[in-house]
Amino acid sequence: MKYFKKMIGKKCYLSPISVEDAEQYCEWLNDFEIASNLLIFSQQLSLEKELGILQDMIKNNSQIFAIVELETDKLLGNCSIFRINERNRKAEVGIFIGDKKYWNKGYGTEALTLLLDYGFNILNLNNIMLEVFSFNKRAIRSYEKIGFKIIGPRREALQIAGKKYDEIYMDILASEFKSIYIKKIMDKK
Repeated sequence: MKYFKKMIGKKCYLSPISVEDAEQYCEWLNDFEIASNLLIFSQQLSLEKELGILQDMIKNNSQIFAIVELETDKLLGNCSIFRINERNRKAEVGIFIGDKKYWNKGYGTEALTLLLDYGFNILNLNNIMLEVFSFNKRAIRSYEKIGFKIIGPRREALQIAGKKYDEIYMDILASEFKSIYIKKIMDKK
């Protein structure tokens, strides 16, 4: 699979997504350990359904990217900006690293930082929000490290195996974000 370097970090880059990766995404998203951290964890995803989701996201106003390791061009996951409201300059983001060997190594943090750089400095957004389950402490720490702030919980919004969890809403403003890629490129001009 050929990837294209749209936003480049030190460890990974963001590339326009390809429907050719649908099978890999389908494999990851049907793995409960991976999917349990995502809002779609309770869905069954067939290859046809995943193809349709990717095609819809490409056609719609979503900005969806493959997360690719810089050194090897290996697909690691994806991230997206969606529910883009241009009038009010706000949107939501989502991310996952599907290859578990790359968990806890900073790839998700860097990929999300690149995505925010794109959202704030190319799409001219002012507020970007995300949702995360309260048990996903690893993700919450990563989001806080980037600069997201908790804006509130939706209490007991999820129940798995008889245990209830909050859904945490977090956001970040353009004024709270420091560009790692676009500013560097523009400063050269």
